[in-house]
Amino acid sequence: MPMKFSRSLLYLALLASSPVALADTVWLKNGDKLTGSIVLFDGGKLLLKTDYAGNITLDVKKIATLESEQALLVKQDDFVGEHTKSIRAAGEGQVELVNGTEPKVVALTSISQMLPPKPLVQDLTWTGNLDFSADYKRAENDVEDYDIDLDTKARHGAWRHGIAAEYDHETKDGERKTDRVELNYDLDYFLTQQFFWQGQLKYTHDRVEDLETQRTVGTGPGYQFWDNELGAFSMAGLFNRNDYVFADGSSEHFNSAALEWDYKRYLIGKSFELYTLGEVGAPFVDEIDYIIDTEAGIRYKLNSWAALSLKAEWDKVASVYGDTNERRYLIGLGVGW
Repeated sequence: MPMKFSRSLLYLALLASSPVALADTVWLKNGDKLTGSIVLFDGGKLLLKTDYAGNITLDVKKIATLESEQALLVKQDDFVGEHTKSIRAAGEGQVELVNGTEPKVVALTSISQMLPPKPLVQDLTWTGNLDFSADYKRAENDVEDYDIDLDTKARHGAWRHGIAAEYDHETKDGERKTDRVELNYDLDYFLTQQFFWQGQLKYTHDRVEDLETQRTVGTGPGYQFWDNELGAFSMAGLFNRNDYVFADGSSEHFNSAALEWDYKRYLIGKSFELYTLGEVGAPFVDEIDYIIDTEAGIRYKLNSWAALSLKAEWDKVASVYGDTNERRYLIGLGVGW
């Protein structure tokens, strides 16, 4: 057998034994065809990962049909999903789900969520940011100030978990001015696609101020205006139980009502993120008129995981004993997922 011919047979055998990379295909109504890997279909948007343009977000109204050779978890309501071995192209605005039984054709607009199943919690989606800010000033007064801020959310089925944590430390001429830890946990149960019921736990410990410890437990209804690849906006009204412990050992307990919001918006191909979150509270005591605790900021993505952040915080308490009004502006570096 000639050497050249034997090499050709060896080459063909290697090709036959090598795994073939199967790409997902999306056909648009304007006739274009895109290939890549489906990352997430949610909120009427399809996130397609490509090796030629990165992540592409497509509106379901622009998609004619699609096909995928990967196993996917497909939901046609907010809570219950089914596993598909693959998805085949069908008529315009439709796909065929292949799930081991008899394939069925469904409308793309009837699919609320579609994603590759996770190992444990199969419909889990997890997002978050971790930011670090520092300010060092050497002048007439030496100031060192740094802040670590974590904000993350996880969603599976009808449940959504939100965890936020912040540590702020400041010294001036070697003397500690701020040493505060804040923790916040929200648990939302979605009654419908947009209405949810929230339970909230908040804890703050300050080693410098007279008000040493704050604990808040609250519950109430909320509404999700939107939550998709371009951003999210939700509001909740809460009834809270507040416990204050002071450095001298005394304590106060009172109830309050609060309006809470959480807004974020991506711009310019998700390179910029605008966000604001916080709450306005009205305690049911005569000594305190209202409480404002809010922050707003912008993040600029340096790459797929790192971002520069600019944040402004505003905390205000209006009471018969006088008002406290604190504003802070921070520039930092963070990671996102």
